[in-house]
Amino acid sequence: MTDTAAEAWQRWTESRSAAVSAPHGPLALTGTHWLESEPGKLPGLPGRWWAEDGLVCAELVAVDGVRLEGGQQELTGRVELRPDTDPGAQIAVVDQLRLVPIEREGELALRVFDPAAPARTAFAGISVYPYAPDWAVPAVFTPYESGERAVVVENADGRARPLTVTGQIAFTLAGQPHTLTVSGSGGRLSGVIADGTSGRGTYRFRFVTLPAPDADGHTVLDLNRAFLPPCAFADHFICPFPPPGNRLSIAVEAGERQVVTV
Repeated sequence: MTDTAAEAWQRWTESRSAAVSAPHGPLALTGTHWLESEPGKLPGLPGRWWAEDGLVCAELVAVDGVRLEGGQQELTGRVELRPDTDPGAQIAVVDQLRLVPIEREGELALRVFDPAAPARTAFAGISVYPYAPDWAVPAVFTPYESGERAVVVENADGRARPLTVTGQIAFTLAGQPHTLTVSGSGGRLSGVIADGTSGRGTYRFRFVTLPAPDADGHTVLDLNRAFLPPCAFADHFICPFPPPGNRLSIAVEAGERQVVTV
């Protein structure tokens, strides 16, 4: 590792703070409202909302002031919004609020992002461990023969959901061999991990990403870039906990630690 890598890491930490504190970033999430099949009111929102045929639906009038993001015309009557899992996903806005339909395991919800959220106004940064090149280590990815597996894990909202994983990485830290179960998306790998600092010096678990492995499975695990999950910034996210085997006994004193507030 070189000074250039350290400088790139510094830029990464700065971009992370900017992203999570953006007007409609993770810190702005004030609610994830799971929808029923019958129309009902949602806290602080106009109209009535429900789920139907894979769509987030609403009954609105012009005075409600709800528009599609980027549009000027108020939505009226029956409105249908496609969730984030749909290629044609749609987002609505009302005043300063951003309304994001989501779908998880066949259930639909509406997420509300408010720039005036208390968590966002109280945000003072993300505490991090100092950069240390020894925490960036070679790793080898071995995909599952079946291509992928679904592992049921607890989520931050207390529910168990399937987590799709595609293989394992093997690596060495402080002279000891380790493995982690990871997922693959768009070539890159990602994982959910805990370690000896979790719930003490750091949040209770963290996420990692790795570059796409080469033809022989070689990649790099840089724990300097272990980062906090969205649920560290707002309670309304449903982040997955680490799957079995992803709790390292070693204390990983690298990467992001905690959210800092004023």
